[in-house]
Amino acid sequence: MASISHDRKNGRRTIQFVGGDGKRRSLRLGKVTKKQAEGLRLRVERLVAAKRSGALLDAETADWAETLDATMHDKLAAVGLLKKREDARLGPFIDSYMESRTDAKPPTLRQLRHAKDHLVDCFGAEKPLRELTEADAETFRRHLSGLGYADATIRRRCGRAKQFLTAAVKRRLLRVNPFADLKSSDRGNPDRMHFIDRETTARVLAGLPSAEWRLIFALSRFGGLRCPSEHLRLRWEHIDWAAGRMTVHSPKTEHLAGKGKRTLPIFPELRPYLEAVHAEAGSPTVGNVLVHRRGTNANLRTGLLRYMKRAGVERWPRLFHNLRASRQTELAETFPGHVVCAWIGNSPAVAAEHYLQVTEAHYAKGAAGPADDRKGGAESGAAPGRGESHRTAPNDANPYKQGTSAASRANVPPGASTINGRDGIRTRTDLPVRRILSPLRLPFRHPAGGRAVDDLAVSVARRPAGGKRGVATGTTCRRRDRRGDFREPAPVAQSRSYGS
Repeated sequence: MASISHDRKNGRRTIQFVGGDGKRRSLRLGKVTKKQAEGLRLRVERLVAAKRSGALLDAETADWAETLDATMHDKLAAVGLLKKREDARLGPFIDSYMESRTDAKPPTLRQLRHAKDHLVDCFGAEKPLRELTEADAETFRRHLSGLGYADATIRRRCGRAKQFLTAAVKRRLLRVNPFADLKSSDRGNPDRMHFIDRETTARVLAGLPSAEWRLIFALSRFGGLRCPSEHLRLRWEHIDWAAGRMTVHSPKTEHLAGKGKRTLPIFPELRPYLEAVHAEAGSPTVGNVLVHRRGTNANLRTGLLRYMKRAGVERWPRLFHNLRASRQTELAETFPGHVVCAWIGNSPAVAAEHYLQVTEAHYAKGAAGPADDRKGGAESGAAPGRGESHRTAPNDANPYKQGTSAASRANVPPGASTINGRDGIRTRTDLPVRRILSPLRLPFRHPAGGRAVDDLAVSVARRPAGGKRGVATGTTCRRRDRRGDFREPAPVAQSRSYGS
């Protein structure tokens, strides 16, 4: 048990307790109120109990310890109740984190270095991690924006900064991540999307100097491969000429379960360029497909831009990515979405955000319209326009559909008038239109006629033409039963006078 001592001369309070080693220790609190000292005493007792038993701290005490300022935390660490905090600085911590990422590939490490350089430029390498706040996160984003980076680049840099500080939270150097609310999700930029049509593709291919260069371009444009990572992994043993398939190994997604490789067809547009390089290499069965441009310093983008300039082709943004996107847009016109995504190696959500495009051909097709839409309504079988009525064929077997047969006409009393003919329901009345109560219209499809009819059809027998004004009688109500068929209850006699 811990106790509180109070020095009445100077007003300072001290918590005294017996540590896990059996020695009596004192935690000097200074000038605090009795209530504050009592709260700290209870916390100290929990810390002592956890220290003696070797058990973990309860969640509430652990959260309280994380929120302590440096002074109180150092006092508790001095008496052996807490572990001394590591004095983590921004620059050294990021360096240690990057050294621990032995699983990261060179492109990932390069992106991490870029983010570290921006953080150090903004805050300094000696900035304590615990002094970073949410306001600093907004300062970092404005710093990147001031450097003129595009929104997508800013989001990626912010995502890397969040990644660093998330690692600090896991190492118990921070309680919360102050950069957690930074916008870092990758979004598509329509201004940088560009569809490379077949005419431009042919011009570029004609200006490339060798069969291997043409294959590099064709693998991206007609095969949808990521350049250069998937190009350099392609080997002749991955190509099944007889089955017309090829296996592509993807370094970008190999850390995901089942995403390390994918199989796609050898498309007809791609096969001639593969065969040309295969024949030029002596028809090998093993080995790398691309031989001459395999070094890490082989800048394929610079070389392709140089040959495009010679061919008079204007450069487009995101050079190789838009080649892949153009191919996925083409394939989506013919094959189901899940099939195209399996071939290209992405997900439907990613494809919709970053790959699928609206082309000039789509606009032209939309303006022309389908061939059937240009025909007349009679030729194309279009439904009647507004204001037109459906004409029903004679159907003596269905007494509730209006027909033109003699039998159906015989059932109409002399002088009766027909309304609601659009639904094929015979309704007879001589009441003024303003006095007719609209029936409850719950349309369903009659099994006999296949036409939409009313659930409730009301027929009122009118007086013969030329007769005296009097009383309308003989109202019958036809309702639909649970099976969807009509049943006719006995007529309900009624007497109703209307104006003379």
